[in-house]
Amino acid sequence: MKRKSEKYEKKISKLRKEYEKKREFYRLLREHAGDIIKSDNFQSTRNYIQHGSIPVHRHCIDVARQSIAISQLLGIPCSERELIRGALLHDYFLYDWHDRSRENYQMLHGFYHPGIALKNASREYKLTLREKDIIKKHMWPLTVVPPRCREAWIVTTADKYCSLLETLKLRRGVGKARLRISG
Repeated sequence: MKRKSEKYEKKISKLRKEYEKKREFYRLLREHAGDIIKSDNFQSTRNYIQHGSIPVHRHCIDVARQSIAISQLLGIPCSERELIRGALLHDYFLYDWHDRSRENYQMLHGFYHPGIALKNASREYKLTLREKDIIKKHMWPLTVVPPRCREAWIVTTADKYCSLLETLKLRRGVGKARLRISG
C-alpha cells in the first residue's frame, strides 16, 4: 500500500510542478506581451494553420514557452521580454501560407515569411533590435545571415523543435492529446 501512495504522491508533485511552470509562463506572457496577445491581428493567427493541424497562434505560444524552457534549462542569460515578444511575432505573416489560390502565393514561403512577419510586426509594435533579429533570422540557415543575439538563437532552436513535433504529428491541434518526448 505504501508503494502506491508514494507513486501517487510523486505523480501529484509532478503535476503541481507542471501547473506552476505553466502558470509562471502565462504570467510572463501577460507581463511582457499582453499587448500582442490581445491584439486583433495576433488573435487572427488562430485562423491559419502552421504545421499539421496546429494554428499559427498555438505554434507561436509553444515557441515562446519552449524558448523560456531552453533558456532556463541551459542557464542562458537573456532578456525574457524580448525572447517572448520575438517568439510570439516570429511567424506574424498574417496569411494562410497553404492557400495556393492566394494572390502572391509563394512556394518559397520558408525563405520569405520572416521579412513579411518583420514588416507586419514593425507596423504594429515598437520593436527592439533583438526582437527584429529574432523575427528576421528565425529561419536560419534559410535566411543565410545567422542570428546575432542569443535570444534569436534560442527562438530559432525552439521553432525548429516545435515545427518538428508538429510536422511529425507528435503535437496535435488545440484540445487534443499531446505526446511527450523524453530526452
